[in-house]
Amino acid sequence: MVTPLASIDVLDHAGVEALVEYLIAGGVHALFILGTTGEGPSLSYAIRRELIDRVCRLVGTRLPVLVGITDTAYIESLRLAEHAAHCGAAAVVAAPPYYLPVSQADLLKLVFGWAEESALPVYLYNQPQLTKVNFDPETVKIASEIPNIYGLKDSSGNIFYLKEVLALVRAREDFAVLVGQEHLLAEALLIGAHGGVAGGANIFPTVPVKLYQTFLNGDYKEVERIQRILIGLGSPIFKPNESDSGHLRRMKKALFLMAICSDILAGPYQKASDKEIEILIDHLDAHGLLKVNAPNS
Repeated sequence: MVTPLASIDVLDHAGVEALVEYLIAGGVHALFILGTTGEGPSLSYAIRRELIDRVCRLVGTRLPVLVGITDTAYIESLRLAEHAAHCGAAAVVAAPPYYLPVSQADLLKLVFGWAEESALPVYLYNQPQLTKVNFDPETVKIASEIPNIYGLKDSSGNIFYLKEVLALVRAREDFAVLVGQEHLLAEALLIGAHGGVAGGANIFPTVPVKLYQTFLNGDYKEVERIQRILIGLGSPIFKPNESDSGHLRRMKKALFLMAICSDILAGPYQKASDKEIEILIDHLDAHGLLKVNAPNS
């Protein structure tokens, strides 16, 4: 879930509520806050805690809320996990620290610590493009044998990595393997993944939900058709091999144009360009989602 902001250190309260209700109405099965699309590591601890509290209150018992606790400081990740538990979240999600070098032995020590110290179930988050470290498949296998570690979200974009992980964790039936990129959702489900965490669902939540349900119904030809639709819907947002925060600024601008929340990003990131806005207006209008015609918030 995107984090709606009124300024770089103030939540857009109305936007948070509107987005939560939009996603729930779209049929999503859970909300993941403070992940990559939620700009988690770029937000102050005060904003993170406020968002956790507000989203958990808004959602209540309707859906599970998963909370990103990724941080360079181990103790801060534990404090966020404690706050998430206090607010009624269902689980926490943690990527590796992303500054000092981290070995696989270090990762396992972290995982054991998260598992032991967190009052909530823990999901690992493999995001090597941003953290510069990978949860090796063998590390995931060991992690899957640790009580209170319940799954992995993989955003590596490497389907071969996903296959290897799935083969290694097969013995743990309640260990969920989820794919991060929606353009791989159908393929991931077909090789045994348990679901996906689709950032683009902030804008078009019903489509990945429909793909997942169609997969459960066994209509694999229709799954492939919906996957093509999903890729087309996300094409103005997600650009392959983009090195900056482009998908975030375009996604937030799209949500502004849909009259859901502001388009403000956490500092120091820039807003969408005039060209990007023009493309988004045409795209959203073509799909009946455009509510705001003015290009600037």
